[in-house]
Amino acid sequence: MTAAGSRDREPGTTAVAGARAGAGRRELTYAVLLCVAGAGLALWASTRTWAVELTARPTPLPPVRDARTGAGLLPWLPALALVGLAGGGAVLATRDRARRLLGGLLCGLGAAVALGGGYGLVAAFDGTVSRHWPALCLLGGVLAGVGGLLTALRGRGWPAMGARYERRPPEGDARPVPPGEGGRVTGRQTTEAWDALDRGEDPTAG
Repeated sequence: MTAAGSRDREPGTTAVAGARAGAGRRELTYAVLLCVAGAGLALWASTRTWAVELTARPTPLPPVRDARTGAGLLPWLPALALVGLAGGGAVLATRDRARRLLGGLLCGLGAAVALGGGYGLVAAFDGTVSRHWPALCLLGGVLAGVGGLLTALRGRGWPAMGARYERRPPEGDARPVPPGEGGRVTGRQTTEAWDALDRGEDPTAG
């Protein structure tokens, strides 16, 4: 292929690669927000009072008021929400297979938190019961689970924190080529060539 033909294809190739990178960053942002917001909501809701039980005492003593939080009823619930909160941030620092495995873990944690919230909605507690806190916990678990599922399914191609999104050309262009052959930049210099395309420069020129 001539240098002119290569230059004709570069704008379209760069646009496609840039669109894919932008879509990956948006999906990463959505997944992290879902995980962090969902786990944070569940953690907060689990510390609220889900039920208040009054125990009568002989007159003239007033009844004993026993306020029971979601964490008191289900001690594992805030722990799972806290792990999900940390895992949502860890999505930014992982990549490839590790990120997908983390997404699966977050999906499972979100499902467990949602089950805890569902239990709070249907359980027959003594005394006055506040069902809106378990409902918020259920919602938080669902949000975190959706974020984890999105990470497990789509996270392999997302960029990692502190690293530029690497876009590689077709494998055929990755073979070493002598420097004098058409001025093409390949092999070890592939990353530099794509960085030059991002800046609007022609890596085959000169």
